[in-house]
Amino acid sequence: MGVTLAVCSAVFAGITSILAKCGIRKTDSNTATAIRTFVVYFAAWAIAAFTGAVNGIGALTAAEWCFIAGSGLATAVSWLCYYRAIALGDVSRVAPVDKMGTVIAIIACAVVFREGFSVWRGVGLVLITSGTLLMVVTGKNTDAASKKWLIYAILSAVFAAAVSVLAKLGMQNVESNLATALRTCVVLVAATVIAACGKNRTPLREIGGKEYLFLVLSGLATAASWLCYFAALKFGVASTVIAIDKLSILVTVVFSAIFLHEKTSVRGWIGLALLVAGTLMLVFF
Repeated sequence: MGVTLAVCSAVFAGITSILAKCGIRKTDSNTATAIRTFVVYFAAWAIAAFTGAVNGIGALTAAEWCFIAGSGLATAVSWLCYYRAIALGDVSRVAPVDKMGTVIAIIACAVVFREGFSVWRGVGLVLITSGTLLMVVTGKNTDAASKKWLIYAILSAVFAAAVSVLAKLGMQNVESNLATALRTCVVLVAATVIAACGKNRTPLREIGGKEYLFLVLSGLATAASWLCYFAALKFGVASTVIAIDKLSILVTVVFSAIFLHEKTSVRGWIGLALLVAGTLMLVFF
């Protein structure tokens, strides 16, 4: 069950990045993130209500509230950094850096949840890191201004890793749909406040219908990915679920080449192969 849900999460997450990129061509990334979060918020609460998960709110402990809120704040920061990064750089280069959150999260899970850390797992993490470097580091665009996307992508990875650990801690005895819905409340507030305070925010009336459509679809894909991911975290081993979910990089890179016409070098494809191989090693060993 956990593996199947994690695979579904990876597919939806890969699609999310492509749709989001299409929705921020003329819209600033913070405003776009806030719009997407509204969609995720309503979708998550609709599913929580439909499944009856909302009935469990009264049973939450103070610690569970804190962990869920913390994971929501980390999610908001990770999203804002990620979509700022893809606004500044190519999706096919931003996504691999973001997936480095896998390495950080798995090491953290080994420490926090005592999930074990084998030699094979270490080899997998080395392959993921090597593949990421091959996909990101090129001889072009070496000036500081062109590397701003890299800073945001790294921050996104760090906070994404924190999300996984905090969410797992907060879901030990909480229904996954309820936990997801509660997290969206925190993300919505944080994303809206940041978007409203931004200096270069795009007025809602100036956003085109096509961009709204892509942002809404991106939000729906995110909601589907979240629901699958956090259900997988509840039923499966955290480090394995995190690793499978990060296979979304394969979907993202392939789709960015097809739909966004982003070019990936031979070196980049080799890096992707190493990254996928490392991820599969984490899953099977």
